[in-house]
Amino acid sequence: MQRIILVLLLTLALVGCSTNTELLKQSKPLTSLSSKALKLDYPGFTVWLDCAQRGAVKFQYVAQRDNGTADRYDNFFLDPNVPADCQQKSAKAYGLKYDRGHQVPANHLDVSAAAIKASNTMTNILPQAANMNRGAWLLTEEIIECYRDISELLVIGGVIWGNNPADDYFVASHGIKTPDAFWKVIVRGGKQDEQAIAWVVPNTQDATRKNLDRYLVSVDEVEQMTGEKIPVADYAKHEKPAHSWLIPSGCNKG
Repeated sequence: MQRIILVLLLTLALVGCSTNTELLKQSKPLTSLSSKALKLDYPGFTVWLDCAQRGAVKFQYVAQRDNGTADRYDNFFLDPNVPADCQQKSAKAYGLKYDRGHQVPANHLDVSAAAIKASNTMTNILPQAANMNRGAWLLTEEIIECYRDISELLVIGGVIWGNNPADDYFVASHGIKTPDAFWKVIVRGGKQDEQAIAWVVPNTQDATRKNLDRYLVSVDEVEQMTGEKIPVADYAKHEKPAHSWLIPSGCNKG
């Protein structure tokens, strides 16, 4: 039953894009991994690392008003405090039109040089299709960048690993499989005014900015897919907006 639910939900999230149907059929149902994963607290954010996958399964941070000007850190590196068999083998670029994709982006941590540097730790990095990383996934980051100046945001996200060996190009070089998709939830407001928005974004070159609305899901659906309990009011879990939150006019996304 869990497998059927996952396939149905992923199909809804990916409707209209060219993701291979066979890939969805192969996707494995998920249970909550954060309870048995290695929790890594970095300056400004937390990731949960699945040692069996050598990669992050979940991330979380609070996006506050943009008052920072710390510069981007250019280098990527392994975490010396994490066992070697729990993380990727290399910090080198992936290639093959895949980026070193951030789970938690440096731009949301620019109040702290230490936090920006920590975001380039490979425990926060996974193979992301270049068009997806610079397209739909980037647009979710820009939405956070703009709305954090309106009110504090809770951001929770993670990985849907799936079971598609066809794109696992980096097992030999990095010890990491390529995730099938990524999910993200943003929570804003509180009490009777809490709002949430969620996406499941396929890790494909088709996941461009213009397709982001195709990947909208409800928080309920994310919880069913992942087994995670998202800390948002029940009344806000059932709604799926018709469109992603609009970028406010004049927003500085830098």
